[in-house]
Amino acid sequence: MSRQAPYILVLYYSGHGTTKALAYSIAQGIEDAGIRAKIRTVSTVAAETHAQKPLIPDEGDLYCTMDDLKDCLGLALGSPTHFGNMAAPMKYFWDNTVTLWLAGDLQNKPASVFTATGTMHGGQETTLLSMMLPLMHHGMMIVGIPYAEPALNRTHRGGTPYGASHVSGVSHDQPLSSDERELAVAQGYRLAISAKALAQADFNRKISA
Repeated sequence: MSRQAPYILVLYYSGHGTTKALAYSIAQGIEDAGIRAKIRTVSTVAAETHAQKPLIPDEGDLYCTMDDLKDCLGLALGSPTHFGNMAAPMKYFWDNTVTLWLAGDLQNKPASVFTATGTMHGGQETTLLSMMLPLMHHGMMIVGIPYAEPALNRTHRGGTPYGASHVSGVSHDQPLSSDERELAVAQGYRLAISAKALAQADFNRKISA
């Protein structure tokens, strides 16, 4: 790992800004726990991929690099739901992480997932579960949201034990509800304290070896 200050990577793709809103709430929870949140996104993909995207987007958050991913203490991964699965740009990004997988760079790091849909039953839980799969193949440890969080029992919109979620409406114009935001912050906080504990355990193992 590099000598830069420890951070948790909040990596998202957002078409209408609703998944991005969740990402920033999760980042708040991470920083409430005393760890820096590094927010990154991924570029769009097209049927013809020979044209290169600029390395720095014209606006918004920076694109994620493999080093951003490799050096993180933990990961919060977010995507809108596209037919019950993560969006193509995020899937494309993970399809290109084989080098990190071969090196085991993400093993034993905590990860969590989050999503947004236009409708209440738009495939949030299948998207969250399918987003966990590449993380598990990388050897990451999945962190969800426990029912000890009151908002998980109270919410009438987004929010699942698998990860934070948001119902944005068919026009994607609904802001995060108070419960959705509360759960996203709680998820970020839980991810951060998990990352701290795992990093300390790894440090103790190395000095005692």
